[in-house]
Amino acid sequence: MSGADDARYVLLGLAHARASWFRDVARWSTAGSLPVEFVKCLTPDELRAHLRSGRPFSALVVDAGSSAADRDLLALARQAGCPALIVDDGRSGKPWSALGATEVLPASLDRDALLQALDTHCRQIRQAVEPVHVGPAPATPALWRGRLVAVTGGGGTGTSITAMALAQGFGRDARSRGLVVLADLARRADQAVLHDAGDVLPGVQELVDAHRHGTTTAESVRAHTFHGSDRGYDLLLGLRRPTDWTAMPPRAFAAAVDSLRRAYTTVIADVDPDLEGERETGSIDVEDRNLMTRTIVTGADLVVVTGRADVHGIHRLLAVLHDLVRFGVAPDRLLPVVTGAPRSTRARAEMTRTIGLLGPTHDDRAMPSALHLGPTRRLVSLLRDGEPLPASLTHAVTAAARAVLDRASTPVSAPAVDDPEPVRPGSLGSWSDEETA
Repeated sequence: MSGADDARYVLLGLAHARASWFRDVARWSTAGSLPVEFVKCLTPDELRAHLRSGRPFSALVVDAGSSAADRDLLALARQAGCPALIVDDGRSGKPWSALGATEVLPASLDRDALLQALDTHCRQIRQAVEPVHVGPAPATPALWRGRLVAVTGGGGTGTSITAMALAQGFGRDARSRGLVVLADLARRADQAVLHDAGDVLPGVQELVDAHRHGTTTAESVRAHTFHGSDRGYDLLLGLRRPTDWTAMPPRAFAAAVDSLRRAYTTVIADVDPDLEGERETGSIDVEDRNLMTRTIVTGADLVVVTGRADVHGIHRLLAVLHDLVRFGVAPDRLLPVVTGAPRSTRARAEMTRTIGLLGPTHDDRAMPSALHLGPTRRLVSLLRDGEPLPASLTHAVTAAARAVLDRASTPVSAPAVDDPEPVRPGSLGSWSDEETA
């Protein structure tokens, strides 16, 4: 064991109070038989507060039986520069390394095994407070992922129908038959009603929950969707209640989206147009509420934005387009779709010109021209009877989307989750009464 005399390991621990290893580590720390300061946490909230405090820790030691031991907790520890050690009796069966754990220790933990793990993976901390160094996440090997297409727009603009048309158009293509999924990721999910799903689960909540404590295969991902649609695609049901967004851990949701993209060649996501986060509103709750939209739009290869063919509809369409560009979406990955468009060629050309003049611009990444969709006959009866959408609708939307995808520049990286950035003491400056006098 190396290190100066005033240095020791500072451990964060989370387990049930009756866990034998939890008591043993506390006893070794108190007796001085290990160079360890043990900070015992009895609740996940207490643990997260310590990790976010800015105090340096050598390691996080968590019991595998704790319900808080999931992908998001291990990611928070990694962001704080704190290796995660899992104490597992072998009954959990979870892939801890894939979830972000540094090492798995046996439940019959002894001093030598703990000390060896600490010497291998952790650093000792001196008595004086050391700044936390947060480095970039370790590089992961590139994996194949299917294309992700987001469909959004204001209420009543035909967003859900457009998403269905895109999924049917891609799903009936021989190149991707059986490998297209429509994911309902809006807070007020309507696709279950439009498809007459007949059940409320499994859905996105079950898929995300499966990624909290493990990874899934493509077959397991597809098992969370509804099959057998004559439209040629699978359906992932959305939230059962609008308030269920509170059950969406950020990294587990991002992992679920990534699994969808590895299980299907094309993922069509029906999402809300709300993108506000903590930076814009000062509220982390608002950012969490908009998590699904923000995550999908961040990794989308194409974002389709719908708007009605009237003054208010075009105004709302332009507002959503500008919000997306401010969020970071390149204009050449945006496809405006005007629904309920008039038959008049002159009227359509005027709306196209208006969107082009008032829409977001970029020097070398121009936004594609708007696609106009006229009223669809028998749409209500087709939805009621569960029949496929008209080919004229699906072909028009799919052809426009393929054209934008083919022209788009470099592929977009997988959805990522923003982590809080630690503030270095003194970096924000200072003030005094003399300076303000």
